[in-house]
Amino acid sequence: MRIEHIAMYVTDLEKAREFFVTYFQAASNDGYHNLKTGFRSYFLTFGDGARLELMHKPGMEDAEKTLSRTGYAHIAFSVGSKEAVDALTRRLKADGYRVISGPRTTGDGYYESCVVALEDNQIEITV
Repeated sequence: MRIEHIAMYVTDLEKAREFFVTYFQAASNDGYHNLKTGFRSYFLTFGDGARLELMHKPGMEDAEKTLSRTGYAHIAFSVGSKEAVDALTRRLKADGYRVISGPRTTGDGYYESCVVALEDNQIEITV
């Protein structure tokens, strides 16, 4: 068994798509649009085959996202090396995203950083 994909609703579908294409080398499909409901989505595919569905529909609630909450916590991306973690973290910070931890080695041995990006959602970058 494997997870087929993970999905998240976003306010700005095009900006979210561009974020993952730009920083995490996602490949995007051409998108889907349900003309009756206004629902739109993109499937993004990453190098190892993992997929993320970005979705938007009219009238969505966009509640405040605190860092410590139940439900979705973060998406973690393995970038292959400590140097790559450092470089991507620097790039995201330089582009105005908030780094909330790291890069560092955690107590359980992960080398990682965490960035609040993409509509206040947490992204973890690890080896």
